[in-house]
Amino acid sequence: MNPNTSTRPPITLVVLDMAGTTVADDGLVEAAFRAALPDHTPDQLAYVRATMGESKIKVFRHLLAGDEPRAQHANTAFEHAYADLVDQGACTEVPGARETIKRLRADGRAVVLTTGFARATQDRLLHALGWEDLADLTLCPADAGRGRPHPDLPLTALLRTRAAADVRQLAVCGDTVSDVRSGLAAGAGLVAGVLTGAHTEPDLRAAGAHHVLPSVTGLPALLDPL
Repeated sequence: MNPNTSTRPPITLVVLDMAGTTVADDGLVEAAFRAALPDHTPDQLAYVRATMGESKIKVFRHLLAGDEPRAQHANTAFEHAYADLVDQGACTEVPGARETIKRLRADGRAVVLTTGFARATQDRLLHALGWEDLADLTLCPADAGRGRPHPDLPLTALLRTRAAADVRQLAVCGDTVSDVRSGLAAGAGLVAGVLTGAHTEPDLRAAGAHHVLPSVTGLPALLDPL
């Protein structure tokens, strides 16, 4: 059920996912996973798809039954493979994402970009896109303590930016079930899913998304009445 807009305070902080939401994925995550675990099973690939948006080291720990050395090795191989793809130019923004972020900030809202990748990979993405100074803040799981679906990333965004006095002034937007669950767990006043990434509208609505948008470009119009 959507939150009651008549009693909700205005949205002053927007937390946006990167890959699949503001950054076009185009199969890069799956390609990097295949490189990290070349002998993967169909079930393992299905798990990767189902857990898109979560911290990658957490995913590898699950896939490798808690074998920490193997999980760390696979995670490092994944990050290197993804970085190589970015360096090869396989990294583009979701159409209109840059202008959307600029508009949100011009409207007086702070914007934080979050990811399930390691900091080095996130920085590589930001550099490839020329986005180093686009948002107010960028966060990865290591910055927050835990990745999605835990509430740590959006709550850390609130604490670091001090852009909201109430969690209900926080909006969270992403393309995965874990993005939605993270926003809800943080108590965000608005949690929106987008259809430019990993999960479908039924997936996002079943997870509890207040709204599902074709793209992040629809977010400013959704927030304007608020």
